[in-house]
Amino acid sequence: MEQTLGIIKPDAVKKNLIGKIISIIEEKGFKIRAMKMLKLREEDAKSFYFVHREKPFYNDLVKFMTSGPVVVLLLEKENAIADWRKTMGATNPAEAEEGTIRKLFAESIQNNAVHGSDSPENALIEINFFFNKIERV
Repeated sequence: MEQTLGIIKPDAVKKNLIGKIISIIEEKGFKIRAMKMLKLREEDAKSFYFVHREKPFYNDLVKFMTSGPVVVLLLEKENAIADWRKTMGATNPAEAEEGTIRKLFAESIQNNAVHGSDSPENALIEINFFFNKIERV
């Protein structure tokens, strides 16, 4: 089994989409092995998105991710990383396939409802960032 990190971002939390997104996650066969709601502090968001620090969108991303609560999820299934990325849809909701989370709920490239790890290495880093061993089922 493979694990990946998912985040329901502040825009989706604000629109009360947590339950709808979790329903899609479960319908796609993912097991939720850990989940919590939190509000990222600026230093947490900067640390989590450190790899993007040189990109022009970095400061806006940090501001957006600290603008309200998020729900972080540890997801598990065979091919979890690829399947979660397919379930989320393209970063730009205008390019996302029908039925994907971003096509259904995202507003823009930045306000795109969800986050997912892009590789096994980053999944491990991101999972460890948010969940300690005792929080994982």
